[in-house]
Amino acid sequence: MKLQQLRYIWEVAHHDLNVSATAQSLYTSQPGISKQIRLLEDELGVEVFARSGKHLTHVTPAGEVILQAAGEVLRKVESIKQVAQEYSNEKKGALSIATTHTQARYALPATISAFIERYPDVSLHMHQGTPMQICEMAADGTVDFAIATEALELFSDLIMMPCYRWNRCILVPKDHPLTQLSKLTLEDVAAYPIVTYVFGFTGRSKLDEAFAEKGLIPKVVFTAADADVIKTYVRLGLGIGIVAGMAHDENVDQDLVALDASHLFTSSITKIGCRRGTFLRGYMYEFIEDFAPHLTRDVVQEAFQRRTKADLEELFSHLELPVY
Repeated sequence: MKLQQLRYIWEVAHHDLNVSATAQSLYTSQPGISKQIRLLEDELGVEVFARSGKHLTHVTPAGEVILQAAGEVLRKVESIKQVAQEYSNEKKGALSIATTHTQARYALPATISAFIERYPDVSLHMHQGTPMQICEMAADGTVDFAIATEALELFSDLIMMPCYRWNRCILVPKDHPLTQLSKLTLEDVAAYPIVTYVFGFTGRSKLDEAFAEKGLIPKVVFTAADADVIKTYVRLGLGIGIVAGMAHDENVDQDLVALDASHLFTSSITKIGCRRGTFLRGYMYEFIEDFAPHLTRDVVQEAFQRRTKADLEELFSHLELPVY
């Protein structure tokens, strides 16, 4: 069994079983990959992939278990490489982050700008996706860090640490009737068509819970993953917008009024984290602390020592999080 063979089956599985696309991404030949996969299967005595003719159709039950173990091996190998890089050149390497549009557009720019200035020889890669995709990328080692609000609790192998609290605002045109009210109620908001986030994005669950508790059924007429898209459709008169408060830019959005909704919806917590057992290089600790100053190296290392979700929550239970 060769490490290269494990890399090939892992990559093929993550390229939708497309051997040709895998070969292109790895700068090698399609026949070479197919041959190595066959050699591995012959050695193991089981098929990793089921076939129809020359085409791979799906991962076999045995293949599912083998791929999971292969992923663990490849991550360990990557950790070994990172240990070596840390001691050979602590200011050179790579950092990959998976996050949502809202975090990438509004919360991360200052942190990323400062990081790039401090570490010009570290290549920084950002992946955007749904919270579920973000967590999956962190869980399988595709990225170093996941930064998100939703879906994190579904992945027990991720160490997730709280960064800050945030709430929502109601975006309306300047002449909208809601601007005349001294204090909004959920009933006021529910009276109008709503433009907001797709379910599963950027604290959307808190919004739905608030309406449900009041027995209200909001008329959500349009959803999007991108706060800037939501603002565009508010401007078109499609409805009132409900977005993260950080997504309102007073300079850019001068034609819109942001109405405070912190009393209407429970605040959400954005977290940063990575797969349990990940080796963090020095600049990775610095990135975390730049983004969330209370997450110092000592605190992060303590978090990695906590074995259960309850232990992790206890560590941060008395923490006064900043409000974005």
